[in-house]
Amino acid sequence: MVRKVLLAYSGGLDTSVAVKWIAEKYGCEVVCFCADVGQAEDLEGARAKALAVGASKAVVRDLRLEFVRDYVFPALRAGALYEQQYLLGTALARPCIGRGMMEAADAEGADAISHGSTGKGNDQVRFELAAYHFRPGIKIIAPWREWEFKGRRELIEYTKLHNIPIEATAEKPYSVDRNLLHTSYEGGVLEDPWNAPDPAMFQLTQDPMKAPDQPRDLEIELEHGDPVAIDGVRLGPVEVLSQLNKIAGEHGVGRVDLVENRFVGMKSRGVYETPGGSVIHAARSAVESLTLDREVLRLRHDLMPRYASLVYNGFWFAPERETLQRMVDDIAQSITGTARLRLYKGSITTLGRRAPRSLYRPDIVTFEEDSVYDQRDSQGFIKLQALRLRIRSELDKK
Repeated sequence: MVRKVLLAYSGGLDTSVAVKWIAEKYGCEVVCFCADVGQAEDLEGARAKALAVGASKAVVRDLRLEFVRDYVFPALRAGALYEQQYLLGTALARPCIGRGMMEAADAEGADAISHGSTGKGNDQVRFELAAYHFRPGIKIIAPWREWEFKGRRELIEYTKLHNIPIEATAEKPYSVDRNLLHTSYEGGVLEDPWNAPDPAMFQLTQDPMKAPDQPRDLEIELEHGDPVAIDGVRLGPVEVLSQLNKIAGEHGVGRVDLVENRFVGMKSRGVYETPGGSVIHAARSAVESLTLDREVLRLRHDLMPRYASLVYNGFWFAPERETLQRMVDDIAQSITGTARLRLYKGSITTLGRRAPRSLYRPDIVTFEEDSVYDQRDSQGFIKLQALRLRIRSELDKK
């Protein structure tokens, strides 16, 4: 028997209907949970709305620091890109929210949790894997997998029938998810992969064609793979990402239009803007080119797709992701230095990089006369590298 449910509440149509629907179906108390991960929404307004639609209580928690420090930065240290393009903004927010939600469930004495994710998407997996990690026996109520409603039109009719105060229309041009790392858009008119995104849709980035004609040069200082300063000014995790979002967004940096493979098996089209994250990714790549051993960098590049898939599929709290993270963080200890980047009409160009413990040796790589490299050594090196090729070629000719 369910006595109290903690519902991850966004303030939108789906979760507002869910408050009433859960209370009616299960005859229980509903507590709403709102997490601030930098979505730039009125969460106090969401708290008031949750109470207005029937919640007995609404809990709001500021998780911005935890989100950036404990989820975004670790993934950026790993160089994580899902399918070579997506910086995992939504996927990283879900385990952060999931942890906060389960802490609130314990504090409120809830014996079940609920969320507004559909049965077609990745978020249901991400939320529920996090929930089972923190409380293996937790009961999960997923209204979209249970209720009789087939779409938004029926949900709106339900709100009218039960006097649920919500502003919504039957037609949605697209669905939006925003946090400190990114804004994503999917569904609606974007479901046709031939349709170009509406230029007016974007929230974080200027249209590159309308971006300033003068480029913006900036220096990003990193310590152990994490950004700590912009143009010599040290900032905390939330502040550095927020500042880079603003700077890079003005120059149209960080847009991605991707047809991706969801964990549940279908392809979906997502449009993302990740201005600050894109700059950090570029800065880290520039500095690590100086500081990481060739084979160590190759190893991390080999493992990156596995790491990114684990995060995308919801396995943030899985032992294999944690094992990979320990290796990634050990590698990142060497990534300390400064990258000089140029932002211009949607592009990021590396202008320079430096590091106190650089493996780059001008005295070795120079084309001028040197006393540390004997060029005659390369003859034997090449012959040894060619040995297997020569043997094979001789055999083929016979």
